[in-house]
Amino acid sequence: MSHIPVLLNECIEGLNINPNGIYVDGTLGRAGHSLEILKKLDEGKLIAIDRDADAIVEVQKIFADYEEKVIAVHGDFREIEKILKDHNVEKVDGMLFDLGVSSPQIDNAERGFSYMQDAPLDMRMNRIDSLSAFDIINSWQEDELSKILFEYGEERFSRSIARVIVNERTKNKINTTFELNELIYKAIPAAARRKSSHPSKRCYQALRIAVNDELNSIVSMLVAAPSLLRLHGRLCVISFHSLEDRLVKKAFAAGAKGCTCPPDIPICVCGEKPTLKLITRKPIIASNDEMTNNPRSKSAKLRIAERI
Repeated sequence: MSHIPVLLNECIEGLNINPNGIYVDGTLGRAGHSLEILKKLDEGKLIAIDRDADAIVEVQKIFADYEEKVIAVHGDFREIEKILKDHNVEKVDGMLFDLGVSSPQIDNAERGFSYMQDAPLDMRMNRIDSLSAFDIINSWQEDELSKILFEYGEERFSRSIARVIVNERTKNKINTTFELNELIYKAIPAAARRKSSHPSKRCYQALRIAVNDELNSIVSMLVAAPSLLRLHGRLCVISFHSLEDRLVKKAFAAGAKGCTCPPDIPICVCGEKPTLKLITRKPIIASNDEMTNNPRSKSAKLRIAERI
């Protein structure tokens, strides 16, 4: 499947692009959003970041006509402040972060992101990272496994699944996605297996988040990003599940509120001022047409804030 950028028009409109501004695409993927940003730039620049080295290699041809306007960086958006500093950039006019896994990562069986294809248990967005899904499944304690499946995957049968996994690995290493699928299937009650979503869906989400430390990366980015925006610069974030969206919503709300005093104190004593204005009070979701043409957009939520 080719990569189709999610909420593309909404993101471009939300960024309110200045043709001579500096922009960041913190999740380059296959450059779907980046390319549209570049088309809007005259003298402006785009810094495109991805923690997957494959993405940096693959987009070189796509960026061929925009070499003077784009810098592709292999890195983690949690280090956005350092990345900008390394490229002598103090402030930018807009940032976009699409928190989903890119289609090529899912569709490339050997990466181990998909429960629909048999592959080694991997799930590393950055292949030089040491921790893989194999390591978690085969070495983490039962209570640790249960905890991440419940907290990151919101899997209500997390304890049963963790128990089955730990019992199995005492006999044989669990090496592949299909081997893991069989264990998950075995651990979930028959009535729950008959529901529409795949029995492994929540577990794979949890493992991917744990392998890539995704939530901590998002928190670090959300803390750093507002101070790196110029006045009226826009921050656009697309999330794909409730854990991500809650972090974005909370960070945006805190930035828009400013004051950190307890609600029972009648007068502000902290002196903190708002740094963000909410452009979207409620998240933007995909249209029915987009959901039909790109099923991966069904769970996407876009939130936008502006630096004040």
